[in-house]
Amino acid sequence: MLKKEKNNNKKGKKSQLLIVGSLLILIGISVIGIKIFLDVRADNLEDIALVEFYEEQEKIDNEIPTETEETDNTTEQAKSTNSLDYIAVLKIPSIGLEKGLVAKDSYYNNVNRNIKILDESDMPDQENGNVILAAHSGNGRTAFFKNLDKLQIDDTVSIFYNGYEYKYRMINTYDVEKTGSVEITRNAQKSTLTLITCRHNTNKQIVIICELVEKI
Repeated sequence: MLKKEKNNNKKGKKSQLLIVGSLLILIGISVIGIKIFLDVRADNLEDIALVEFYEEQEKIDNEIPTETEETDNTTEQAKSTNSLDYIAVLKIPSIGLEKGLVAKDSYYNNVNRNIKILDESDMPDQENGNVILAAHSGNGRTAFFKNLDKLQIDDTVSIFYNGYEYKYRMINTYDVEKTGSVEITRNAQKSTLTLITCRHNTNKQIVIICELVEKI
């Protein structure tokens, strides 16, 4: 009788382990499924935002806006704070990168969500200004600058902004220690673009300097 009870206890424990194991597997599958769904949804939103940005670019002309148009633009800027509305697009053909940029005050202007326009950055239309962009490297979904280290001198980088394409040429690259701040070495008499990311698996950051060569 005692032996039967022990066998029953063993069977009961095995059944419990099987149930717990099955639940853990189901939970794991669900988590993976949700992540895939959210990634696909985010990709779709980004694709839609890119299409909308380029459509808006085509509508922009060089006429002076009316007072009503200025009011509408202010409203659109307020909306962009909490939605995925691109104000510009960064394109680097040599590494196959095409990514929208959001306003500085947007929820999405964060390296954990997008390519970030740094607070110290100018916009492309500022004469002799410096557009400063930063993003993650590595292998994650938000590692938009994972191939930045493959850029070479004379490679072209474009920013589409306010109806124009600003074309830059890479002129220099250097590494700095990751200290929370970056010293940017550039020609202050020229309009420049600075791209910053971490060098993967090191305590270094890559700094890439590009100079404006054409505005189309």
